[in-house]
Amino acid sequence: MTHDQDIETLIVAAHALTRVAALETANETPAAQWRTLTILRDHGALRIGELARLSRVTQPGMTRLVGQMTVHGLVAKTTDAADSRATVVEVTPLGLEALQTWLLQLTAALAPHFEDLEPAEWDALRTTAAVLTRKLDRTRTAPLADAAEAAR
Repeated sequence: MTHDQDIETLIVAAHALTRVAALETANETPAAQWRTLTILRDHGALRIGELARLSRVTQPGMTRLVGQMTVHGLVAKTTDAADSRATVVEVTPLGLEALQTWLLQLTAALAPHFEDLEPAEWDALRTTAAVLTRKLDRTRTAPLADAAEAAR
């Protein structure tokens, strides 16, 4: 198997894992909401346009989602100090709590699928997660720096 095939297998397995978790938790909250809360948790406050880009949704779609999430107290909107036409969104403590609760539900739903893993397999999962986190942390900050530079 080539490295590209390994990456493809990992992507497909990750998608399957999230689908199984979503089905088993029976959580009806749109995935876009959890993705948005995670992005805001990881990146801090963002303009709606940047949030939409990172979440891979349209800006009008993100505006609607943020409106719904604001009503539920999960995010707060403010005016951008640098441009009063732009809205900045940040996750609230309630939003962080909801995200943490959802992550615990996902973990509990998936745990039975992994009960029979051997210690070496747990080590492999731990190593894979660490590598992915390291690689994604590096790429996660680059687009934001590029966007900030382009805005100047």
